[in-house]
Amino acid sequence: MADCHAPGPAPDAGPGSAAAKAEKAKARVRARVEHPFRIIKRVFGCDMVRYRGLDKNVQRLAPLPGFSNLMIAQPHLQ
Repeated sequence: MADCHAPGPAPDAGPGSAAAKAEKAKARVRARVEHPFRIIKRVFGCDMVRYRGLDKNVQRLAPLPGFSNLMIAQPHLQ
């Protein structure tokens, strides 16, 4: 059975090694990129396609990235 997780640093690499720093940088980017998609899927409930027509799906999903950005920025806007 294959492991579905991304490979981490080598087991003998310490927390200050170049491999560990590279993995940490990749994880930070991955977290920043995937956070808006989590909001779209969980908060707005768009975890599957609902309509058969492509136009209906586009019209329903088009404003959600903007709304998720507003939700992420909401603490900073107040």
